[in-house]
Amino acid sequence: MTKTAPDDPRTLVSTDWLAAHLKDPDLRLLDASWYLPDAGRSGLAEYQAGHIPGARFFDIDEISDLRSELPHMAPPVEKFMSRMRAMGVGDGHQVVVYDGAGLFSAARVWWLFRLMGHDAVAVLDGGLPKWLAEGRTVTTAPPVIRDRHMTVQRRAQLVRDVTDVARAAKLGDHAIIDARAPARFRGEAPEPRAGLRSGHIPGSRNVFYQDLLQPDGTMKPPAALRAIFTDAGVDLDKPAITTCGSGVTAAVLSLALDRIGKTDHALYDGSWSEWGMYADLPLATGAA
Repeated sequence: MTKTAPDDPRTLVSTDWLAAHLKDPDLRLLDASWYLPDAGRSGLAEYQAGHIPGARFFDIDEISDLRSELPHMAPPVEKFMSRMRAMGVGDGHQVVVYDGAGLFSAARVWWLFRLMGHDAVAVLDGGLPKWLAEGRTVTTAPPVIRDRHMTVQRRAQLVRDVTDVARAAKLGDHAIIDARAPARFRGEAPEPRAGLRSGHIPGSRNVFYQDLLQPDGTMKPPAALRAIFTDAGVDLDKPAITTCGSGVTAAVLSLALDRIGKTDHALYDGSWSEWGMYADLPLATGAA
């Protein structure tokens, strides 16, 4: 049997936990399925074809800052509040987020709720694939929506911009952790988005997000997570900045850091979609 860590409604909960709490009046379940453009999958289409009962669809690309040329950047506070109210998600709710890949884009939405000051949010460990593998119920029925106000207090310390990251890379006073596949990190594989340089932020360390997961898509226990970060050369005594291709799998790293009790971490929202675009930003290739 796969070894899993205890349920924590602030980080990660099991399918057993969700099944036991699915009918709680203050539970709000979100399907945050999202895929890279070359995956040939649609999160919305899959949600419409079958989702866990009561789930609302969270559109990562739409609930974002559409004024930015970068993909799915964190939305303005007002937009987040209005979208959550329309989805019936608000104050006093325990939010659980899942996705169709297992543990992938759901972490991005977990981080986004944390950014907006909502702590009662967890990712479903193993996501929809594990739920389905266990023979649990799905439905095509839309959820019943009732308005609920959400109070938002944005935590600026949980997000970093390109200026912050450039300074951190120069000073070496942060652990910059890159979630992309090793070949992309080393600059040996092309980026999935056209026009981007290949390589990584100088001084960063590579922890491929999939290495944090077990074969069934659940996250490894905290002791194993800590060892993975340490073995990759991450100095856990420094505050951390997580990064990836476009700020999605960076949040898997952020979730894992929370699971090991490290709270001084922020996410580089622009990630390589931004850094890789600008020729005047420094770039490194090869292993860290």
